[in-house]
Amino acid sequence: MKRLRYVMIGGFLGAGKTTTVARLARRYRDQGLRVGIVTNDQAFGLVDTLSLRAQGFDVGEVTGACFCCKFNDLIDTVRELSSEERPDVILAEPVGSCTDLAATVLEPLRHFYSDEVELAPLAVVLKPEHGAKILDGAGDVGFSPKAAYIFLKQLEEADVVAVNKIDKLAPSETSRLVELIRNRFPGKTVLAYSARTGERFEELAAAIDRAETPRTRTPEMDYDVYAEGEAELGWLNCTVNLRAARDDRPFELDRVAIEFVERLAQACNRNGVEPAHVKVMGATSDAAAVANWVCSTTPAELSLSSAASTESASLTVNARAAVAPETLTELVRQVAAELAATHALEHDVVDMQSFRPGRPMPTHRMALGQG
Repeated sequence: MKRLRYVMIGGFLGAGKTTTVARLARRYRDQGLRVGIVTNDQAFGLVDTLSLRAQGFDVGEVTGACFCCKFNDLIDTVRELSSEERPDVILAEPVGSCTDLAATVLEPLRHFYSDEVELAPLAVVLKPEHGAKILDGAGDVGFSPKAAYIFLKQLEEADVVAVNKIDKLAPSETSRLVELIRNRFPGKTVLAYSARTGERFEELAAAIDRAETPRTRTPEMDYDVYAEGEAELGWLNCTVNLRAARDDRPFELDRVAIEFVERLAQACNRNGVEPAHVKVMGATSDAAAVANWVCSTTPAELSLSSAASTESASLTVNARAAVAPETLTELVRQVAAELAATHALEHDVVDMQSFRPGRPMPTHRMALGQG
């Protein structure tokens, strides 16, 4: 039986992994391949899963911890996706604050499942908004060196480093980022593309489609620093249900989705809170809108438009920021109330989960070439 191809797309929170995965999935589907997607989060109620399913993809979830800590759940999820019609390709998107994936996911897959799974090169999507500052080592990044440690370790273990969002960068900025990566991590495949527009995307797809070169070494990892870097981030998932006070007063789904994120961005900036990623999906039974905010120095944006008007909708909120989760909870509740009051809406906040990620405890760790 032909082996299933396992493609993992890593990268920091807000790098554009989900948009990349969706574009890659469409490309494979257009080639006649069957595609399954596995998303991953520390909590439940993931915007990425909802938005990918809304685009017609077969999506499974691993929730409650990273792939590395829930390796058996990852295997079970892949098998569930294969239960009816076996995929040719699995696209896996790990938590954006996770690293050490080569030693804790790819090597165990190779060791235990080499007869079932063919591994693609590990691609890591670089987030330019924070990447340039971290790689330069100059200026206020907004995160502590321990969180930046995770960002750099993701690049160190990558086979392919892909600088995303070139549609928003000047050519000189793109060239500078590529140069910084090549100087710091020589020997890697480094390229630049736009997941949103598709510009130069085929270069990334071609790099991922190559056969993986088995590693002789995985990066050394200080799990104390790693754990403290993750724990710096407040993590929040919740749902905000909105209803028009009168049936003859529908509201625009796109407007409330982007305004929620804009208001939260303003509240974070007032309180000196650096976001890693804020993502909100507004949904009705037949429409969806997605808005994002990824850095204190960039505006919020509507990444998926619905053009829908409705009397009721739910907003799925995923927010990760360098702040205590209690503060993040307070800001989200405040913004939900302000948004509802502005648009004469009734609202309630449900399924609130807010916490700091716990220490990573991998199911397996198969480090290579370390002293």
